[in-house]
Amino acid sequence: MGFNVAIDGPAGSGKSTVAKRAAAQLHFYYVDTGAMYRAIGLYMSRIGVDLQNEEQVSAHIGETRIDLAYDASGQRVLLNGEDVTPVLRSEEVGAMASAVSRYPAVRNHLTELQRTLAREHDVIMDGRDIGTCILPHAGLKIFLTADPAVRARRRVGELREKGKKADFDQILAEIIARDDQDEHRKVAPLRQAEDAVRLDTSDMSIDAVTGEIVRLAREKMEK
Repeated sequence: MGFNVAIDGPAGSGKSTVAKRAAAQLHFYYVDTGAMYRAIGLYMSRIGVDLQNEEQVSAHIGETRIDLAYDASGQRVLLNGEDVTPVLRSEEVGAMASAVSRYPAVRNHLTELQRTLAREHDVIMDGRDIGTCILPHAGLKIFLTADPAVRARRRVGELREKGKKADFDQILAEIIARDDQDEHRKVAPLRQAEDAVRLDTSDMSIDAVTGEIVRLAREKMEK
């Protein structure tokens, strides 16, 4: 059984960035569960499924195979053998993921893969229900959060660095809408696990957040 670090939090709280860095410092596998849901949402959109129709999504979930591969650049997500990693980070695909992740058939499809990885390796896994549902017995649970406006500014900065246009008001509205949907979905809603360490990253640097997670993980592993 590997040592597991579960990192949960809303969109734009810095989960993926700090999880990748902490995993590298600890020599753990990094598992981006959100990317898996994004791949499912992308597939459903490609074949014309109505993402608001649970019956349609559930009927096609068996057609998807999600595999993870690791290279020098980090985790790669394969959708039915195709590397879709480069297209997964858009706001549009993020909204697709939020829509399909509400459905039990989708969550069940991915949960066993995620748990298998955690059993076989030391992992840092980030998402919205890792500490509460996927890895309830994780050795360390972290809940990252930040003010919605701060998260929106970060996302705008990321997009502009990539040469993409980004409107702050639109991004902020999308983040608030996703928070509401994630927190109020019937299956595995976003919430802080009772035994999670809460870190508000609004005024923390990436290095500071990463350092704190690494410190807490090493402290737990020494016990």
